[in-house]
Amino acid sequence: MHQALITGASQGFGRALLGALVARGWACVVDARDTTALNAATAELPNVRAVAGDVADSAHRAALMAAAGERLDLLVHNASTLGPSPLLSLAAYPLDALRRVYEVDVIAPVALTQLALPALQRASAPTVVVLSSDAAVEAYPGWGGYGSAKAALDHLAAVLAVEHLDLRVYAFDPGDMRTAMHQAAFPGEDISDRADPATVVPALLRLLDERPRSGRYRAADLLATAR
Repeated sequence: MHQALITGASQGFGRALLGALVARGWACVVDARDTTALNAATAELPNVRAVAGDVADSAHRAALMAAAGERLDLLVHNASTLGPSPLLSLAAYPLDALRRVYEVDVIAPVALTQLALPALQRASAPTVVVLSSDAAVEAYPGWGGYGSAKAALDHLAAVLAVEHLDLRVYAFDPGDMRTAMHQAAFPGEDISDRADPATVVPALLRLLDERPRSGRYRAADLLATAR
């Protein structure tokens, strides 16, 4: 049985991906900060171990790896934090908030990957996925904190790929989705035209099935060229 570790799986894309992998017969270890939401997301799913906590906490990361055990086929860094809402310009960005964004969106994925590498290297086709954003490659007013963190994460993923040729490492840009984080970025606006996360999951599943070379991939491109 394949096993995945997915951070931030209580809602949005993480929850949709969890459901898709479970439907494929995968075992999953998942986390989220909100215990109630995590329990609600996983209560009816088989072969899922839910470990509530903050991925920026080292003890929590250790608990995740203890739950995963000795072999891990897939590590998905989905958990992230947006930063202040409404979005702020860099001139007004509180430095403590910026540190928190980097702790969750950059430092935590690196730290968890370091812990997970031995388990990944025991798998036959190990894969690491980091959730990216168009804000990592485009300069949008107000997105300096989140966007620069995602840009750093993209580059770290690229370096990991050349350092560990046994891994597939994907920076996956899902595009705009109808999620709580996206709503926080646009408070009070109607985001009902954004994609449901469940409609984006097939793009990531395509990466897992076809295993192209490591790199940065956009969901829109993967879905547009799907056979």
